[in-house]
Amino acid sequence: MEVNNETSVTAFVLLGLSNNPQIQVLLFVLFLVIYLLTIMGNLLVLLVINTDFVLQTPMYFFLKHLSFLDAFYSSIIVPKLLENLLSKWKTVSFLECFTQISLVIFSGATEACLLSVMAYDRFQAVCHPLSYTVAMNRKVCTVLVGASWVIGISTSLINTLLLAQQHFCGPNLIHSFACEFPPVLLLACSDPYSSTASILTTMVVLGFGTLVLLLGSYSRIIITALGINSAMGRSKIFTTCSSHFLVVTIFYGSGMFRYMTPAPGSTLEQVLSMQYSVVTPLLNPLIYSLKNKEVKAALRRTLTRKSRLTF
Repeated sequence: MEVNNETSVTAFVLLGLSNNPQIQVLLFVLFLVIYLLTIMGNLLVLLVINTDFVLQTPMYFFLKHLSFLDAFYSSIIVPKLLENLLSKWKTVSFLECFTQISLVIFSGATEACLLSVMAYDRFQAVCHPLSYTVAMNRKVCTVLVGASWVIGISTSLINTLLLAQQHFCGPNLIHSFACEFPPVLLLACSDPYSSTASILTTMVVLGFGTLVLLLGSYSRIIITALGINSAMGRSKIFTTCSSHFLVVTIFYGSGMFRYMTPAPGSTLEQVLSMQYSVVTPLLNPLIYSLKNKEVKAALRRTLTRKSRLTF
């Protein structure tokens, strides 16, 4: 296909993590185990929240959507990664690559919004406990979650469509294990101004915007907690919110710095990309279940009911 006497790229090649066959087999086993644990962990959280009456609260309503999003996000990245580790030809079609980019942006933007919503929920619960049930009623929670998904879809479509307008004439080697915005944009032969401006605007408005909301909510929570005379009350607040803050730190610490690393294919870039796309979806259900007494109690009740039904 000729465009302006230049050959257009119709497929990309994912260079992956290693060219050593033995290392590729080891990585395949490792990532397969991580993927299975990620899916099982997040589906287990979904099952427990959906079936346990005690967990029918706004906080767990948001956590349910976060768990679904983590399972979805992991399924965007890891299956293709596993395929490429055992495949001799690591090519990905133009359409498949841009579909993956679109879904990655959607998942990241939606999760950023959901984490902000969860921080706002904890702010209302801690700082305004008397009006909490009114402020965070079912309709409000549904609107907040719906808005998160709409923002994620809109952000994804805008950035992906602008990137797809770029002309790719070669080379077609992506220095990553997945199709992501930064390494693909570096391959564009046309002026990347519109795509660069779009992704930078997304990072500033959505990334830093949600981060400011998060820090503001947690700052108010900490101030309120420190003003409580009861040591048990302070401990309960910090225990509940610490898991949220840990998830936020991992997500923003790896995701945002990943998009700020200038060197394509660098070791740091690969590590950060692996952190937020493969490891973080596994850590989220572990953090919420291991640090949350209500989730652990609900899990025991669910397992007890299942065992009684079995016998």
